[in-house]
Amino acid sequence: MRIILIGLIGLFSVLAAKGQENETVFDSTQYRSRSAVIISKDTLFYLYDKINGISARERATLVNQRLQNIIASPTFVADSIMVEDLLDYSRITYKRELLVNITVNDAKWYGSPPSKTAADYHEKLVSKCGEVNSQRSLKDLLIQIGLSLLVLVIAIFIVKYVNRLFRWLAVKLHDQKGKKVKAFKIKDYEIMDENRSLSILQIALKAMRILLLLIVLYFTLPIILKIFPWTEGLADKLFGFVLDPVRAIMHAFIDYIPNLFTILVIVVIMRYITKGVSFMANEVQQGKLKISGFYPDWAVPTSRLINFILYVFMLVLVWPYLPGSDSAIFQGVSVFLGLLISMGSTSAISNIVSGLVITYMRPFKVGDRVRIGEVSGDIMEKTLLVTRIRTIKNEIITVPNSNILTGSTINYSVSSEQSAGLIIHTGITIGYDVPWRKVHEMLIEAASKTPHIEQTPAPFVLQTSLDDFYVAYQINAYTNVPSSQAMIYSDLHALIQDIFAKNGVEIMSPHYRAMREGPDTTPPVNGSIKTEAVKQQEEAAKERAEAAKTNEQKPDDGAPTESE
Repeated sequence: MRIILIGLIGLFSVLAAKGQENETVFDSTQYRSRSAVIISKDTLFYLYDKINGISARERATLVNQRLQNIIASPTFVADSIMVEDLLDYSRITYKRELLVNITVNDAKWYGSPPSKTAADYHEKLVSKCGEVNSQRSLKDLLIQIGLSLLVLVIAIFIVKYVNRLFRWLAVKLHDQKGKKVKAFKIKDYEIMDENRSLSILQIALKAMRILLLLIVLYFTLPIILKIFPWTEGLADKLFGFVLDPVRAIMHAFIDYIPNLFTILVIVVIMRYITKGVSFMANEVQQGKLKISGFYPDWAVPTSRLINFILYVFMLVLVWPYLPGSDSAIFQGVSVFLGLLISMGSTSAISNIVSGLVITYMRPFKVGDRVRIGEVSGDIMEKTLLVTRIRTIKNEIITVPNSNILTGSTINYSVSSEQSAGLIIHTGITIGYDVPWRKVHEMLIEAASKTPHIEQTPAPFVLQTSLDDFYVAYQINAYTNVPSSQAMIYSDLHALIQDIFAKNGVEIMSPHYRAMREGPDTTPPVNGSIKTEAVKQQEEAAKERAEAAKTNEQKPDDGAPTESE
């Protein structure tokens, strides 16, 4: 029996030791998570429990801040600190505003219920807060007023010398007129003269002075408020109006640095790729690099098209990394701009597509003599939207690329480059009384003497029709200077007239040959070339004139005289 009793006593001893061990572990854990409530560097008590997601450290920080605010108030009354016991916790308030909650876990450390722990906390708070508040004497108030006056004097000093500094800068700026302050130019275009440049710099100087004074005044007020404990909260709010946005911007910028680095890498890579494409296009255009089936004049437009696609691809890659790209406002503005572009650029897109098609069709190049519809001239400029043509009258005509694609184009320059030359042709009608071989000879002679007409291949004549009264002839000749067509035609027509007149052949359809009086052919105006028929007619006219004169000098026998 004694042995059993001894065994039971030993078992209870082991269980008691185990219980003490468990309690020690719990207390150690609670101790590691506690946070102190401190007033004037004096620890009053600790908080242990986490309430509504707020940790013990955050609870202690809030309590310390509340206590500092009420102690700093000039109307602080220690007796207004009260304890309220609720169902499963207690709380301490000041003028019905919460100071601290005491939960079961907070009180468990002290081995007492929350109400008893709250009473102990209340006693310590009333004693310490009253002691600290009583220490705030007239001396402290005088020190705070002195510090405020010092801050005010410093602010006045800064304002005074800021104004003096900017007045000195204004005088120096005016003295630099015509020296360092000059007219602002871009190449030969003067954007601003000296007076306007000086005026803008003076306005900028005034704006800087006003901004600096506002900053000094703005920060002077919260610094003064910060000196007095009962206005410290208001000072923090005033500081927060400026510092909080700056802090938020700095944090946003720091957080955006990885995205900014990603955008920079994408832009740099695309930049070098586009430079490589442009370099290859330049080599192809200069003929240093030859690609089978790829014409040199395709190089530049092809490189521009590839670079445009690359830039669009770069924008697609960069878009998600732009700040605010996922916001509804950003997306709405993007959709609106896209709608405007799609509605207002139908004709522009049509011209761009036509310009690309024309580029790869190669109907002409810059400098070619062409005829597009009713417009004839030299190609001055070819863009994605329009083509500009200079006519022989020195007129600049702009033709949309869509009109060129839907119409017909005659390229005179390509005809002369890819064959023996461009064929210049003009037609005349001569009567059947003139042998056609002679007409051929005269036309070929006129064409051979015309400037810019090639002798090989030789000019040739076509008889295009045999009409009732005349034959239609067409002279054809080759030229390698299509841009001088107007002068070539003019010279050819002049030589045809001279040679035909020299040979006594009239360039005229003989519908009314018998109705005309005078010579059979029309002599040249300058009379430099006279046919035999013309000479005979002139001699006969002269003889008739002399005979008429002789008859006037001989009196008529049957006519009465004056004496009669």
